[in-house]
Amino acid sequence: MERKKQKDEAFTLVELLVVIVIISMLGAFVAPRVFKQIGKSKRDLARPRLALVEDALERFAINCGRYPDDSEGLDVLLVMPDDETLEGKWDGPYLKRSLLLDPWDTPIVYLAEGEINPGSYDLISLGADREEGGEGDAEDVFNE
Repeated sequence: MERKKQKDEAFTLVELLVVIVIISMLGAFVAPRVFKQIGKSKRDLARPRLALVEDALERFAINCGRYPDDSEGLDVLLVMPDDETLEGKWDGPYLKRSLLLDPWDTPIVYLAEGEINPGSYDLISLGADREEGGEGDAEDVFNE
């Protein structure tokens, strides 16, 4: 009786290395584009977040007859301030605390005397760098 040799069918080390190199090369080309889109998506989410805060400020102003000043800031949308003139008028909280953070988890900046919107208030998301100014993902986003 003759025995037939059984051939082991498996991938060789060289074949595995070739596949790993190909996947790495694809990742090197695709990853930067994916991360760029993630940054753009966060920047695109900042404007609707500012619109939600604007809406809460408008509801506060309708109920209380004024906008918050710089000393009160946006916290007045969450907790009633110690202002006797607002007794019975304040009808908050006007939004959730998490909505006072931009997509980069940085507090939204509120300026009662608008520099970007003279005669009104400014809401500012400082972007990915969390500092004033910047370009691309780090560009500041303002309310309109």
